[in-house]
Amino acid sequence: MPTSIRLNPEIERRLEQLAAKTGRTKAYYLRELIERGLEDVEDYYLAEAALERLRKGEEQIHSSAEVRKELGLDN
Repeated sequence: MPTSIRLNPEIERRLEQLAAKTGRTKAYYLRELIERGLEDVEDYYLAEAALERLRKGEEQIHSSAEVRKELGLDN
């Protein structure tokens, strides 16, 4: 899927230098950055959303003792 983004001139310069020095395309590095960083971004924003639900009382909290008991792990 074609996508376009505007980059800060300094980031663009660094990306161009990296591509020139390695013989790879800028698109290659942009794909790498997105693929490697997407999980971190997802984790952050999904955790932020869960925290907001918790603050609103829409999420429950369970202690580790409760979970162990529920799973039959307490001996």
